[in-house]
Amino acid sequence: MNYPASVKIVEVGPRDGLQNEKQSVAAATKIELIARLGSAGLRAIEATSFVSPKWVPQMADAAEVMAGIARLPGVSYPVLTPNLQGFQAALAAGAQEVAVFAAASESFSRRNINCSIAESLDRFLPVMQGARAAGVKVRGYVSCVLGCPYEGEIAPHAVADVAARLFAMGCYEVSLGDTLGTGTPLKTQRMLGAVLERLPLERVAGHYHDTYGMAVANIYASLQMGVATFDASVAGLGGCPYARGASGNVATEDVVYLLEGMGISSGVDLARLLDCAAWISAVLGRRPASRVGQARCAAMA
Repeated sequence: MNYPASVKIVEVGPRDGLQNEKQSVAAATKIELIARLGSAGLRAIEATSFVSPKWVPQMADAAEVMAGIARLPGVSYPVLTPNLQGFQAALAAGAQEVAVFAAASESFSRRNINCSIAESLDRFLPVMQGARAAGVKVRGYVSCVLGCPYEGEIAPHAVADVAARLFAMGCYEVSLGDTLGTGTPLKTQRMLGAVLERLPLERVAGHYHDTYGMAVANIYASLQMGVATFDASVAGLGGCPYARGASGNVATEDVVYLLEGMGISSGVDLARLLDCAAWISAVLGRRPASRVGQARCAAMA
């Protein structure tokens, strides 16, 4: 198998994890979470999202969060920017990396952001131009790569088409999101096979939700194909507000445990990460969603 020697984990908990919380989460808590994740060894931490507070009220404090981060050397703090207005606000807040998102499903795109896939991609052109002018990196997300709540299964070539367009526009990396968490290992590999015919391996990342308990298995299947970047969320926080039944992202602790068991380096201190997961879970009034976190709690009981 073409397993990578090391893996980059993009920690999405502070943004993708917390954006769906119904309870208010203070900016100070978000800033502390980002600091703890950095101390645990995460080198890419998605900090916040510059979107309309009307649609995502939990991210209304984006500028405050960015101002409060004590930036560690060698750590990136990307933010989500769905349009030019969001990009300009992110730039003013000191963002050095942003992310844009599209869907592999036409129905999901229209119901999520009220436009076609083609129209959504066209909206990113001013963002890409502004990013190039400012020397800001842009990462791309593709949602519904392994299933859509409206269309069911998505053809691998449809995923590859959107990913290729994002890459051609200037995204340095494209993250492939199993929004519903319905993917299985062989489906994941078929989808990746189509994408890798259009994109270099080192420009592809996996973003798998754990709705059906398949996220770690899908990461393993992706590792077999050489994919070396994965998104994950501390304590398994998050989900998708536009996809009913979609539970949280794969827990970062579970991914690190898998990698350690395979002898693959991630640079993350699992013990510190577990402490961070326990802390944010306590703040939110719940138990960690990760299998590793639950096993640790049981062992300490």
